[in-house]
Amino acid sequence: MRLYADRPALRTRQLTADLLLVAWAVLWVLVARVVHAAVLVLAEPGVQLESLGRSIADTMGDAAGVAEDVPLVGDELSAPFGSLGESGSGVAGAGQGLQDAVHTLAWVLAVALVVIPVGWALVRWASWRLGWARRATAAAGLDVELLAARAVATAPLPDLARLPAGTGTAWRAGDPGATAALADLELRRLGLRSVRGVDRAHLR
Repeated sequence: MRLYADRPALRTRQLTADLLLVAWAVLWVLVARVVHAAVLVLAEPGVQLESLGRSIADTMGDAAGVAEDVPLVGDELSAPFGSLGESGSGVAGAGQGLQDAVHTLAWVLAVALVVIPVGWALVRWASWRLGWARRATAAAGLDVELLAARAVATAPLPDLARLPAGTGTAWRAGDPGATAALADLELRRLGLRSVRGVDRAHLR
């Protein structure tokens, strides 16, 4: 499959489009990384909340252990500390949950910032580049007569009008020069090399 045209003008446009696509993708990857890092800052309160909760849970756990050692009333004394320790664990869990939510949001935003704009550009690029590659590859396998017939059927009228008067009549009569001129017109539209041996008298 052909990826680039033979003619410099179209080949330059194709190379430029390829480089712009790569640059566009790199740009949005960098933007996504910046946004990801910025969103992760929002997880800091969750880190502090988790740390506070664990500190409370550990402190109350130690206090409950000491209270249990008190004869006769140890269980009663340790119960409030145990409850506070459980509350601290709940606070730590909430802090961890906040961090998880922020991390998920950061990844979702980062992925969306890459997939949406890059996907949009990739679809447009593929439509043009791969469409051209299919047409150029198919045209390269056609003979001069079929290329000429395709030019007559599909070439823009301004391009056909630039051919000398009588080219169509000469082509219908089987004139090799007119056939080559029309085939060359079709190949030039695709950015491919001209028909070998084309009669330049039929071209302007």
